[in-house]
Amino acid sequence: MPTTCLIPSDARAAWPRRTLRLAAAVVLILAGTAFALLTHVLGTAERVRLTSIWSRLLLRALGVRIEVRQGFAFLAGSAERGFAPVSRAKLVVAGSVSGVSGVSGVSGVSGVTGVTGSGAAPLIVANHVSWLDPLVMAAALPCRLLAKREVQGWPVIGMLAAGSGALFIDRDRLSALPEAVGEVARALGEGHPVMAFPEGTTWCGREMGAFRPAVFQAALDAEAPVRPVALRYVDVDGALATGSTFVGDDTLLASIQRVVAFRRLVVEVTMLPPVTAENRRVLAWKAEASVASVIMESARHTVPAAA
Repeated sequence: MPTTCLIPSDARAAWPRRTLRLAAAVVLILAGTAFALLTHVLGTAERVRLTSIWSRLLLRALGVRIEVRQGFAFLAGSAERGFAPVSRAKLVVAGSVSGVSGVSGVSGVSGVTGVTGSGAAPLIVANHVSWLDPLVMAAALPCRLLAKREVQGWPVIGMLAAGSGALFIDRDRLSALPEAVGEVARALGEGHPVMAFPEGTTWCGREMGAFRPAVFQAALDAEAPVRPVALRYVDVDGALATGSTFVGDDTLLASIQRVVAFRRLVVEVTMLPPVTAENRRVLAWKAEASVASVIMESARHTVPAAA
């Protein structure tokens, strides 16, 4: 990982706690692998729901807490707009989710939000920071993940992704893009929320990349709402936790070791209002601008580490 990305954190867990976290995570990954082998007998909704439960358990094992909050964007106003009335979740323990109205699949929260008159489920788009992002989104908003095709061939991870009902896209074959977009549109039309990271790669957390427009065509085709989400990782003191990132030549093992070393890692999931447009490029730009309004504003108030 580029050294310019890392901000040292003094809020570090003791070695016994780190060891217990790693052991618990290994047990859950093995259990998830066994579950993935049996998912062919389950429907998509059941797979998504069980993946959400498993993701929450794994995040808890790693010492990660999720805080879901409502956001505001100048392009669309408050995130409350377009959310179905649902109950409010309460934070219980590390690894659980504190909620806002409009979040489904979390303890104390029910209902899928954002379904349009066409019956299409929302396309959820977020900035990409860490390998934890898909787990966080699955835990907070049960959905089908859109992943790059090569993930399908990764040991263990590929099996877990396929078992969760993930959709795969081949970024190296432009000829395969229309088929992938069509598959996402069908999933949305069938009422299954789909989660995508339109940047196409991870960023440090203090900045973000441009949203690629291709996946937004699926939302237009399905007449589905687009819901931007901003992800931000902070430590127990509220400082930006760049140690959770997974960028550049970083290894997954090194990133995992940094994650379990936090005394407590909090993921702020900011639900932003839906965005609309008549073409995918403008739609991508609006979603990107909404997310950037949270990420860049947070970065402005981050105190740099002492030299």
